[in-house]
Amino acid sequence: QVQLVEVGGGLVQEGGSLRLSCTASGLPFDEYLMGWFRQAPGQEREGISCISRNGERTLYAASVGGRFTISRDNAKNILTLQMSSLKPEDTGMYYCAAVRVAARDYVYLVWPTTTGYWGQGTQVTVSA
Repeated sequence: QVQLVEVGGGLVQEGGSLRLSCTASGLPFDEYLMGWFRQAPGQEREGISCISRNGERTLYAASVGGRFTISRDNAKNILTLQMSSLKPEDTGMYYCAAVRVAARDYVYLVWPTTTGYWGQGTQVTVSA
């Protein structure tokens, strides 16, 4: 059974930092494009960042504005999102996602919710 477990969410003041982690099990981690998505109340889920299988290519949503860094450790099956300078607009449920792709350096940030595997989410709330 495939499992993606996110941790690290919480309540943080505007301008603060959080580090989200996603631990994957039950899948060949290094064969998957990994990504972070968030969903704010009443809004559609949007891609925040993704990282290629080999960890050498990344994509970020424009809303990130250079404040986030995605990384992965293929030896430990862990995906990480380091977030800094957080804004209230960053508030939402953050999901870890995995989709199997053929190319080691492929990156793409528009994923249907029916694609791949998804974690249960971790809530990030940024107060003004």
